[in-house]
Amino acid sequence: MDIRINGENYSVENGLSVYDAAKSAGIAVPREVIAAEINGETHELSSPVHDGDDVKLLTFEDEGGKKTFFHTASHILAQAVKRLYPEVKLTIGPAIDNGFYYDFDSDVTFAAEELEKIEAEMKKIVKENLKIERFTLPRDEAKKLMEEKGEPYKVLLIDRVPEGEEISFYKQGEFTDLCAGPHLFSTGAVKAFKLIQCTGAYWEGDSKNKMLQRVYGTAFPTKEALAAYLDMLEEAKKRDHRKLGKELGLFTIMDEGPGFPFFLPNGMVLRNTLIEYWREVHKRYGYVEISTPMILNRSLWERSGHWAHYKDNMYTTVIDGADFAIKPMNCPGGMLVYKSEMHSYRDLPLRMGELGVVHRHELSGALHGLFRVRCFTQDDAHIFMTWDQMKDEIKNVVRLFDEVYSVFGLTYQIEVSTMPEDHMGDVKDWDFATETLKQAVTEMGKDYVINEGDGAFYGPKLDFHLSDCLGRTWQCGTIQLDMQLPERFELEYMGADNEKHRPVMIHRVVLGSIERFIGIITEHYAGAFPMWLAPVQVKVLAIGEGHVEYANKVKDALEANHIRVEVDARNEKIGYKIREAQLKKVPYMLVVGDKEMADGLVSVRSRSDGELGQMTIEDFVNRAVEEVKNKTNK
Repeated sequence: MDIRINGENYSVENGLSVYDAAKSAGIAVPREVIAAEINGETHELSSPVHDGDDVKLLTFEDEGGKKTFFHTASHILAQAVKRLYPEVKLTIGPAIDNGFYYDFDSDVTFAAEELEKIEAEMKKIVKENLKIERFTLPRDEAKKLMEEKGEPYKVLLIDRVPEGEEISFYKQGEFTDLCAGPHLFSTGAVKAFKLIQCTGAYWEGDSKNKMLQRVYGTAFPTKEALAAYLDMLEEAKKRDHRKLGKELGLFTIMDEGPGFPFFLPNGMVLRNTLIEYWREVHKRYGYVEISTPMILNRSLWERSGHWAHYKDNMYTTVIDGADFAIKPMNCPGGMLVYKSEMHSYRDLPLRMGELGVVHRHELSGALHGLFRVRCFTQDDAHIFMTWDQMKDEIKNVVRLFDEVYSVFGLTYQIEVSTMPEDHMGDVKDWDFATETLKQAVTEMGKDYVINEGDGAFYGPKLDFHLSDCLGRTWQCGTIQLDMQLPERFELEYMGADNEKHRPVMIHRVVLGSIERFIGIITEHYAGAFPMWLAPVQVKVLAIGEGHVEYANKVKDALEANHIRVEVDARNEKIGYKIREAQLKKVPYMLVVGDKEMADGLVSVRSRSDGELGQMTIEDFVNRAVEEVKNKTNK
């Protein structure tokens, strides 16, 4: 049979596994290869290949390989728990972005001491190097097996497997688990791992169900890679935006409003500075700004499809006997703004930006600082255009993204999400739109990866995954093509032929949400915001009481040039004042005493560059203004 392996064509015998087919083709399969992608789906190396299959060998560096590795580690965790606590009931144990977890129904609380015992048992299982074997059973036999093992949750999961779908298990030593896979060859491949924490989690995420214990962990092929990751976690703890938000007076979340952040004075300065920059950039790129109501009636949300598909996540109310909803998205309001007047082809492309406050109901267990909230400001824009303007508009948006992300020192990877099974509209339109997205980024010299079938139901999209200074990724920017909402809202423009036509539309965000982006950059900078963003840009430190008047003169000179400055006139030692300003991560400290006052100078201390010596007030003002103007990223 003929197959492709890593982009090359080979002829091999029928009935071979991926591993054996690769060896038969003369490919030296390194130890690092742990899984395979067959026709776009991740499989084990032991999976059979068939004529015409397209195979890619995966390592831990590949997403599919990493998930396979993590998934095997979750089974090792479950096996260890069952060895130590046989009465524990198993539920699910998936791979996640940075590791894995397993949910257990247990009367034993998995505190730190228990996690150490479990880790020790996991090490034994790895050392045993147990072969991992897949097998399938008919539904009745599968249920019987799990009933005999006393696993009621697994029985429930088997009942939910659709008729005709294969029911598979994985066995390693004495341990057998219901699982779709894929997995590694053996437990011995998981060389390094660490259990991170145990938290509570409701079965199926429903607070009406029983509370389970969720044990999180991570795993790597080498001890060195694990150590590097754990070091990163420690650094991430120091950068936690919730901790820094409190220390720097940025925001708080109170019991009176869970998931609804309160921005404090310093946080508002940061927020407003970010918004001012957003407005400045969008004006240069040809956007107009609109604002749409926060509450709109039910008929609008029915028309947009949200009432049918998103109602559980919406906050609703009754006004004058009619149903209304607080908007979870800005899009329908944007449609009404476009529809409020007739447009000509000469008006297009029409770029409308909106900093719209939206509300979405999130489960309390999912709330997380500014990263997951119930109220946030989405930096939306809706671009209305003709079909032949599509590529240029996509490029224009990407150029805007490039400019914005570079200011913050953030790099990104682009993901193209294609047509899902549950889609609306003509396939030809989908194909054209998807190809246009690909062409636009390719012509700009950018790479992308395909996320098959993950587009919105109304159109394909580009997702921008940002990387911060710790290498963590954040999905922020998105460019979504939409051929359906213009149809639902009967949007029109008058063409050059004097006939009415339907525009196509782009939904896009660059920051995603103001709140979440503030959380991201707080951790990215570890709270040490660059000069242009810092809530307090300069601290003037008076050495003694006799220097306060001069300190205020320096302050006035800086404020006259729109520099955010505070004077520390307290009766404290200068060393104490400097340390406190450092803890508050102020970019510049200006020390003023007798000599500075006599000569009209300031002694400059930079957060990033240390002692800079004495400068005239004018010279420092010029330096500060230039740094803010250039948005220097330090």
